[in-house]
Amino acid sequence: MKKKALILLIVGLCLILAGSVLASVFNSGGFTSNVSRITFEAQNGTLSGLLYMPNGASAEDPRPTVIVTHGYLNSAEMQDANAIELSRRGFVVLALDQYDHGHSDLDNSVYTGTSFMEIWAPFWINSMHDAVAYMYEQPYVLKDAAGNGMIGVTGHSMGGFGSTMALAMDEQEAAATGVRKIYCGLTEGSDFLYTGFFAVDVAAADALGGGRTMGKVAAQYDEFFFNAPDAPEGTVRHKDFVSTPDGMAFLQQTSPAQAGTWYNTSDGGRRIIYQPAQTHPWNHFSKITTANAIEFYTEAFKDQATSLNAIDPGDQLWQLKEASECLALVGFVIFILGAASILIEVPFFRLAKTGEIALQPKAGAGKSWLTALILCIAIVLPGLFFTPLMDEGPGSAWMTALFIFGLVVAAGGLIACIVNIAKIRKGSVAVGSVFMIVSGAALALVSKFAMYPDGDYWTAPGLNSIAYWTLGCALISACILSTVFVCLKAKDGANFSTYGIRFKPLAIIASLCTAVVSVAAAYGVLFLMDLLFKADFRIWTFAFKTFDANIFPAILRYLPTFLLFYVVSTIGITVNTNTERMKGFKGYLLAIALNAGGAILWLILQYGKLFSTGVAMHPGSALSGIVLVAMVPTLSIAAIISRNLYKKTGNIWTPAFLNALLMTTMAVANTMVAFK
Repeated sequence: MKKKALILLIVGLCLILAGSVLASVFNSGGFTSNVSRITFEAQNGTLSGLLYMPNGASAEDPRPTVIVTHGYLNSAEMQDANAIELSRRGFVVLALDQYDHGHSDLDNSVYTGTSFMEIWAPFWINSMHDAVAYMYEQPYVLKDAAGNGMIGVTGHSMGGFGSTMALAMDEQEAAATGVRKIYCGLTEGSDFLYTGFFAVDVAAADALGGGRTMGKVAAQYDEFFFNAPDAPEGTVRHKDFVSTPDGMAFLQQTSPAQAGTWYNTSDGGRRIIYQPAQTHPWNHFSKITTANAIEFYTEAFKDQATSLNAIDPGDQLWQLKEASECLALVGFVIFILGAASILIEVPFFRLAKTGEIALQPKAGAGKSWLTALILCIAIVLPGLFFTPLMDEGPGSAWMTALFIFGLVVAAGGLIACIVNIAKIRKGSVAVGSVFMIVSGAALALVSKFAMYPDGDYWTAPGLNSIAYWTLGCALISACILSTVFVCLKAKDGANFSTYGIRFKPLAIIASLCTAVVSVAAAYGVLFLMDLLFKADFRIWTFAFKTFDANIFPAILRYLPTFLLFYVVSTIGITVNTNTERMKGFKGYLLAIALNAGGAILWLILQYGKLFSTGVAMHPGSALSGIVLVAMVPTLSIAAIISRNLYKKTGNIWTPAFLNALLMTTMAVANTMVAFK
């Protein structure tokens, strides 16, 4: 076993190293740029980002510069495509972590309260403007003879709003100083909906254009923005921004304009709107949108073409960087499994092993259909209640159904408990009945009250709805598991060990220590790869990335919720895959289905209907649907870890602790954390 574990560890390390080295090569555009992480004090806090310096760029050879930044809940790495491709073409590029994201921190004094708007708005209003002020002062950034900065700004989603605000504020400052720091700007996945709350609607943005070259990427299936004024309720539907009043006003046209066409403006500027057939997060993972950005900045800076490289917009290699980091991601998971497998073979840590769980016999013909039905319900329910828990909240019809379901389970548990005590039946059945009561009552309570309000304690607003959903899923699963145990499995001789539950204090402590050391070792490797190669482990919106120590309080606050989820999840995987029928690969597939099947089904139905009819299954589920995309790999990896480690330890504790620590850290590091 030690030899296999060591092989697993070495394979993981090799994949991590290979993926990280290759990612570094492609991130630098094949060694055409130098990439470094910089941190600087700005007007409203500390900003950080990845600086892409093309070979030869210096104070003696200053270059046109583009600042690119991410949207809400993301980080600088989400702009890899634009950063890599623009730097290959000779631009200096700063991929920026906005305030309270990634490695950047907003000064606490900037916050004016604890409401969502007061927490949410300051980061994007100030981030791009403050980054422009810093970059303008750098000697390698090109300026014209009058001292105007040759700087472009591009942001996705909230980063796009920040770019719009930066353009407007720059023009207002130029009225006093006579110098414009920003030369042009392209926003992706953002309109004027939220900037309008701060006096920068489409009319104000147009008036403050200052003759600049400006553009927008307005995806046809954007989940949030570019809606027509008369559009029905719900924003997850097909869009045609160039035909809306805001789109026409931006292009200064009086009738529907053409996407992908340049228009001259009355102040001497030029503007364009691109409309790819994409969703909102697809913008920053798209060859088409990346080509749009290349074309835009090539056109905007055509007078500075002598300092740029003429490379066709379709010639892109950022996808290879993403593939390399995905390879490292696979290695990261394998490394964690190898590290945990080695630890449980050494003194003290081996106490986490409590003995092999016997395979459950194949269900009889009379029960196989019932088992299949229960499994289908367990897979579907998280998807069925995703929208009510994430978007609708307490008070909706589905949440009322969840409340009733919880009460029924609790009442059934109470009856079963009384009957079992009266008949003096075995203790495990009575305890299972108590679990029915507790899980049912807790589910009823959760369905009636919002558990994670934004504020001083729950300081990662983007995680609060996810935490609420996972809490609901955990309690739904607990209700099903305890009911099936009391009503069916206990009669067949099942006990708590069948579910991987071993109440041995030393085993639980050793399992916790194994999880802590394994996750710490894995993140140690991650931090080393970031230091050496500026690489993290990701695919699209799902990523394990580095973080600063000041997010530890937030990790500890959310950890109990996710621990409950992964304890219940691992129990469900254990009892349903540790059977004669589910040996080997089939067991892993079922484990993934139990964890992520509902999420996958929801996404298929949501986006299948959106692309086929123009209106999503749940038109009001914008941010929640996007968040769920990253939940699929999260839950799938957790399922693999759960099944692998319970087979090696004979209990649920090691995988449950490990998944909770790993995924909570990953989630908090990838989102906005306020009041650090």
